[in-house]
Amino acid sequence: MTVAADDRVLVTGAGGFLGSHVVQRLVADGRRVRAFVRASTDVTAIRDLPIEWAYGDITDRDAVFAAMEGCTSVIHCVVNTQAWLRDPAPMYRVNVEGLENAMEAALAHGVRRFVLTSTIAAIGRNSTGVSTEEDQFNYPEKSGEYIRCRVEAERRFFAFVRDRGLPGIAMNVANTYGPGDYVLTPHGRLLVAAAFGEMPFILNTGLPCVGIADAADAMVLAEQRGRIGERYIVSDRWLTQKQLYQTAVDQAGSGVKLRVMPLPVLYALGFVADCVSAITRRDSQLSVESARLSHIINDMNAEKARRELGWTPRPVLDSVRAAVDFYKSQRMTARKS
Repeated sequence: MTVAADDRVLVTGAGGFLGSHVVQRLVADGRRVRAFVRASTDVTAIRDLPIEWAYGDITDRDAVFAAMEGCTSVIHCVVNTQAWLRDPAPMYRVNVEGLENAMEAALAHGVRRFVLTSTIAAIGRNSTGVSTEEDQFNYPEKSGEYIRCRVEAERRFFAFVRDRGLPGIAMNVANTYGPGDYVLTPHGRLLVAAAFGEMPFILNTGLPCVGIADAADAMVLAEQRGRIGERYIVSDRWLTQKQLYQTAVDQAGSGVKLRVMPLPVLYALGFVADCVSAITRRDSQLSVESARLSHIINDMNAEKARRELGWTPRPVLDSVRAAVDFYKSQRMTARKS
């Protein structure tokens, strides 16, 4: 897609970890940007940038339609990642119904590109252990509500592309690491815990990972070069928890010794936590579902994004080290205040 001087990109969820980096990348490229955020959102990462602001909630149809007016592209970064909620309704309202609001607005305003933040969890598993974009989701009975919610969002997205002509591209993003995680993503919270000796154990598992700035680069490249109706895996490499968290410990200089917990023990603890949660009616981040999420996702092949988008991610462990430096500085600032 040719970028014109008067083009304007709407970034939804612009105050979030990925959204703020997308905004930063667009501004660095000289693009006109409108950031759609809730009034209560921490926008520290983008507060001083030369951008337009639109305020509202993704579940507010009128606010979304108003924010979209005059925009030529949309990079949709709104995601509810609260996988531990006993009641999944808030996830579906944001991830599915909120997405539908944005897609309806995009069609009404005639945007030329709509880039969706999807997830590697929506990619299917295969017998090789390394999945590609061609692998359709195939483990509903082993997934929990969070994954099913994200899969449903992607399903509806491609239905809009197929049936209503939405010029959409889906980006299946791996776990992201790097500086600027002001509010702490779920995986950022785990990295902090490991780096500074607050994590009692790690697992003998792993996940596909990518640097946050590189993920943002992929999103922007997709807006410019992505093929409508396609999805692209955004992952640098597979990291075991040992590789990931030992890198964090080393960068923090904490000298923490990482201990491995067997998966069956984690499942047992998750079962107990589920029972307690059912009795107390309180959400718990430890559950059978969270245990399953720790190991169910395949490695991912991101060659398509490299080839078609010209995406060249930097080594994700460099981003992990930068993340630890950021968290360290945040902790020092908090102590001084």
